[in-house]
Amino acid sequence: MIQQFWIGVVSKEHVLRGKTQGFAQVCHGKEAPLKRMRANDFLVYYSPHESSEKKHLKGFTAIGIIQPRDTYQVTMSQDFKPFRRDVKYLATGDAPIRPLIPQLSFIHDKTRWGSVFRFGILKIPKQDFIIIATAMGLTYEKIHELLV
Repeated sequence: MIQQFWIGVVSKEHVLRGKTQGFAQVCHGKEAPLKRMRANDFLVYYSPHESSEKKHLKGFTAIGIIQPRDTYQVTMSQDFKPFRRDVKYLATGDAPIRPLIPQLSFIHDKTRWGSVFRFGILKIPKQDFIIIATAMGLTYEKIHELLV
């Protein structure tokens, strides 16, 4: 099965919570986006903000590999029961998006680049994933070792 490459849009604060506990959660806990992902797909997180206080970040903050377990629901409060997916996160650093914009093919309008992130999840081409992963500190060799 061919790997797919996804970007989830989540604050860095929430990304770190997922990394610590080994899960992914996107689109305010909706199940459908996570169900589209398959085992061994890559998920890159883009964080427009550090946290809910809206301190700007505008960078890529994590890369993980989707694990075989299907989506599952957790209870965070009586009113919030988000869906999650298990993820094995890779050791990466943050990478600001601005230097990468000219190279990323999924950003068609380079002047209004932020609009591609408005839906909270998007699929990207493998070449764009490689550009982002390299900027986040993965070596070319490591990236190709991980590609199935």
